[in-house]
Amino acid sequence: MKRILDIVTSFFGLLILAPIIVLVAWKIRKNLGSPVIFRQTRPGLNGKPFNMVKFRTMKDELDAQGNSLPDAERMTAFGNKLRNSSLDELPELWNVLKGEMSLVGPRPLLMQYLPLYNKEQSRRHEVRPGVTGWAQINGRNAISWEDKFKLDVWYVNNHTLLLDIKILLLTVKKVFVKEGISAEGHATIEPFNGSSNE
Repeated sequence: MKRILDIVTSFFGLLILAPIIVLVAWKIRKNLGSPVIFRQTRPGLNGKPFNMVKFRTMKDELDAQGNSLPDAERMTAFGNKLRNSSLDELPELWNVLKGEMSLVGPRPLLMQYLPLYNKEQSRRHEVRPGVTGWAQINGRNAISWEDKFKLDVWYVNNHTLLLDIKILLLTVKKVFVKEGISAEGHATIEPFNGSSNE
């Protein structure tokens, strides 16, 4: 039932939201240039890599060594508006339709975090990653990594179709309230450097 909900909702979501998706893409092209879509390899179910797609919110600026500048230096006012509205996440419906993501599940993080998880934290990959999740409606980026992973694993142990519907409804509320979008003192969130708990 969870996969059926994902397929039906993502398919009709892409159809219904197509005008908004096109408008946002045009605004990004106008404000940030090309590319409009940000693609990045993320770990999916059982840690299997997939290419996550979302709208670009930052400038592609590099330092003298060719490394990306910090998020705070690449983020623009326009990009902040996209993130605050969660419109940058709309292309992920394509990942959901393809079966690489689910509407609800732990957020897909960076590949380099995989060896940093302890055994319990790594259980977040026992389900498909989600566009939204239990951690997103309970603090999002404003809570610690440890708390976020505890919420992710709680979802792995307790997820049901009714819980998914509850999370989706609360996500809509969170989008309008604009809570927990960034960690305190960071443009997005501080990097995860491993857990002290084995």
